[in-house]
Amino acid sequence: MVFRGSKSGCREFSLVLEARGIDHEIRDDGDSWSLTVAEPRVHRAYEEISRYSEERSAPRSVPEITELFPGASIGAAGYALILLATAYCAGIGLFGADWLAVGALDADAAREWWRAVTALTLHLDQEHLLGNLLFGVAAGVAAGRLLGPGVAWASVLGAAALANYAEILIAPAAHRAAGASTAVFATLGLIAGLAWRQRLTLRERRWYAAAPLIAGICLLTLLGAGNEHVDVLGHALGFIFGVGTGWFYARTAMPGNRGKGLQIAAGAGAALLVCAAWILALRHAA
Repeated sequence: MVFRGSKSGCREFSLVLEARGIDHEIRDDGDSWSLTVAEPRVHRAYEEISRYSEERSAPRSVPEITELFPGASIGAAGYALILLATAYCAGIGLFGADWLAVGALDADAAREWWRAVTALTLHLDQEHLLGNLLFGVAAGVAAGRLLGPGVAWASVLGAAALANYAEILIAPAAHRAAGASTAVFATLGLIAGLAWRQRLTLRERRWYAAAPLIAGICLLTLLGAGNEHVDVLGHALGFIFGVGTGWFYARTAMPGNRGKGLQIAAGAGAALLVCAAWILALRHAA
């Protein structure tokens, strides 16, 4: 016998032994219940029950309630406005320039660093644009509520631009790409990295703590792969840089900074970076 007590207690420990493949039996002794195991397995059964009891009784950290930031929709609206404005300008060939040619990601033009930014605002067709608008707004609102709209979108732009430039450096010379999907997956990675790092501070099993990261990777696999026209490398790099950014923010308690000035400065800085990148691209093509 390895345990004597209530029926519920025996059933609980029975599940533990069953999960570990240890044969056992629950007996009704009249005034109490007992859990019995064959003599050769008694020592192992005691160990498993003791380990389970210690883990169950260990104090667990209670996750702090995250106070969400206001204005997430403002950041999403700014994202949509930039994509739509760029699509319009490219469509009419403003300034007599081929915007796709001068702004798309080009692995053969590593010195033109601004392409890492401008490529994020370009799309090949309306379907491409619409998909990135819908997914980007949804993911961006979530990130904006966690970090604030300005910091969230500045972080997404930074992570996606770094991912694009890394892609320029490692992709074949003939590689060309365009689209905000790298930014969309950077946003997904940002959220996953935040949640992953925050869960690691709790006393949870390894797989439970890694659940946000695993979920993000599953979404990346589901949505980020496709035919030969899908920029799988860009999606993966965007997600990786986003996870790194989110991890760093959670590690340094960046979500706790609720200064309105910081949000405005970060958002304005991101918008100005996009404008500056396009000015450089158009001047270079002139």
